[in-house]
Amino acid sequence: MKEYKLANLRNVGIVGHGSSGKTSLVEALLFTTKLTDRLGKIEEGTTISDYDPEEKKRKISLSTSILPLEYKEKKINFLDTPGYFDFLGEQIEGMRASDVALIVVSGVSGVKVGTEKAWDYCNKIKLPRSFFINKLDRENSDYDKVLASLKESFGMPVVPIQYPIGKEADFKGVVNVISRKAYIYDKGKLQETGVPAELEERIEECRSMVMESVAETDEELLNKYFAEGELTDEEIYAGLIIGCTSGDIAPVMCGSALKNIGMEVLLDDICDCFPSPKYAVPQKAVKLDTGEEVFEEYNEDKPFSAFVFKSIADPFVGKLSLFRVITGKARGDLNIYNSSKDKTEKLSNLYFMRGKQQTPVKEIIAGDIGAVAKLQYTGTGDTLCEESFKIRYDNMNFPEPIMSMSVVPKSKGDEEKISLALNKLLEEDPTFNINRDTENAETIISGIGETHLDVIASKIKNKFGVDVLLQPPKIPYRETIKGVADVQGKHKKQSGGHGQYGDVWIKFEPRTDGETELEFVDKVVGGVVPRNFIPAVEKGLKECIQHGVLAGYPVIGLRATLHDGSYHSVDSSEMAFKVAASLAFKKGLEQAKAILLEPIMHVEVLVPEENMGDVIGDLNKRRGRVLGMEPDGNIQKLIAEVPLAEMFKYATDLRSITSARGNFSMKFERYEEVPPNEVDSIIEETKNLKNELVHA
Repeated sequence: MKEYKLANLRNVGIVGHGSSGKTSLVEALLFTTKLTDRLGKIEEGTTISDYDPEEKKRKISLSTSILPLEYKEKKINFLDTPGYFDFLGEQIEGMRASDVALIVVSGVSGVKVGTEKAWDYCNKIKLPRSFFINKLDRENSDYDKVLASLKESFGMPVVPIQYPIGKEADFKGVVNVISRKAYIYDKGKLQETGVPAELEERIEECRSMVMESVAETDEELLNKYFAEGELTDEEIYAGLIIGCTSGDIAPVMCGSALKNIGMEVLLDDICDCFPSPKYAVPQKAVKLDTGEEVFEEYNEDKPFSAFVFKSIADPFVGKLSLFRVITGKARGDLNIYNSSKDKTEKLSNLYFMRGKQQTPVKEIIAGDIGAVAKLQYTGTGDTLCEESFKIRYDNMNFPEPIMSMSVVPKSKGDEEKISLALNKLLEEDPTFNINRDTENAETIISGIGETHLDVIASKIKNKFGVDVLLQPPKIPYRETIKGVADVQGKHKKQSGGHGQYGDVWIKFEPRTDGETELEFVDKVVGGVVPRNFIPAVEKGLKECIQHGVLAGYPVIGLRATLHDGSYHSVDSSEMAFKVAASLAFKKGLEQAKAILLEPIMHVEVLVPEENMGDVIGDLNKRRGRVLGMEPDGNIQKLIAEVPLAEMFKYATDLRSITSARGNFSMKFERYEEVPPNEVDSIIEETKNLKNELVHA
């Protein structure tokens, strides 16, 4: 690639609802600029962007791909992000490395949930945005209808700078509204022509819309527009860059990626209307030497600093760290400082990425995107900089994992391989985490949704060669007592020589102070149990509470008062008193009405007003209790308590009920008694699982 200056770079994040044609659009742009000799197709698995075997199999994007191209002395880095909601983390990474978001909208289905979410996220991180109305060659596509819905959904900043020629099967070209030039596509050949007579009035309307919006970005332009009623093309383009950068204008473009119509016009407008890194939103950072908060602009003349926005774990190639240079230049011989980890790293093996293709380069300038191989300590979200310029950039905020599954090896002995694979995958995906449930000897992975976890399981197989099953995690039930029992535990054994003798009276009752640990009370008087054996009684009880009498779950909230007993001067021992304590424990829990407890979760659900009834009804079916509601604009926050056993598929179900507009978070609240009608089935299921483990 040629060497480019800051002003000649464009970084465009391709975002939007799933199946709106994002990947097809990037493929068409690569084909138009002759980087490929045939149009890659998702159905055939031939796209440069979706190169992962899992993406080809599922026919959806699962990770963000970088696809740079050169056009009219400009280098444009496209970041193709997934539209599927389980891979929101990838979209967040892609948008962090972008200077403007191009939100792709289907000309048939129009504004969808993914469109709204992309717009809202751009607002949240103050990222300039624009729209591309795709699929205008399809039956029932309607540019004007989609444009109207964009304006209705997102307000005045939405302005059309392109307009289609023809509809559906007759869609054949695009008009540049600003220059009033029309571009007709005939058998793949581009022909410039005048605006068709039937569109002249509509083009003038659109041009007035653009001029009004542009004029409002600058007082001088506003005065001229009021005085003359007209702005020059140069003034409009300059105003569009300012308006787009500030978020006051969201330009709308159009075409058909599949038919390759409108790609040159789109590239022209990306070059002419989109901000270069020179105008991009400065990056929030902290100077480590002083603790001062600063906003760092993209600048080639300062010392080197960069932000790592994504990691790729490959078992053969090693780890690739994808980064965006903020200041200075990355060079292949540079010793750099990781200010997030307080470690020194060496930059070598620098690349530009295009899909999975790596092109070695000597340097990467401020504003550009590159990759570096085999950094030892660096992960996603880290800052790299020169020792003389110690700075740390603001990290990305990823959604919390909300769905958990247990990972079970299909073959015995694969546990270590699974652990290694999961830790490698954790490096490239900050939206999932791994926990070891020692109580049930399970490895639990948590992610954004069912498909997310399913993809992780597939990657373990495809990348690391280990077959796994995903199963719902075992519920950490507990046991306790409701009543009081005062029982004797007596262990007496004669077998020639020294015998064994231990005798205790223990009163078992529930703790009333809300604590869950075993409370052991020593009320022995008169030496009926010698002092040196009392710790053995407590130790025996502590071992016993690991397994209750109902289904073998740990016992909580128990007070045990040792108040009487007897001993033998020769045959008593610590072991005898431990056994006596265990006999008393079993008898005591049976007499004191042992009950089963289940974890209750504090759940907060953010849900649109119109879905409130359905969500409350669904929570009630899950044995949930709605405690309250807090309005937040059109969104309601529902606060509820729901048993954990009912929450495993909630992420999928909530998405279905709310058309993916709902979100939730949950945390452990307390243990509560299992309803009597559920107890028998839980005990039966637990026994069956134990039998399976014994015979496995």
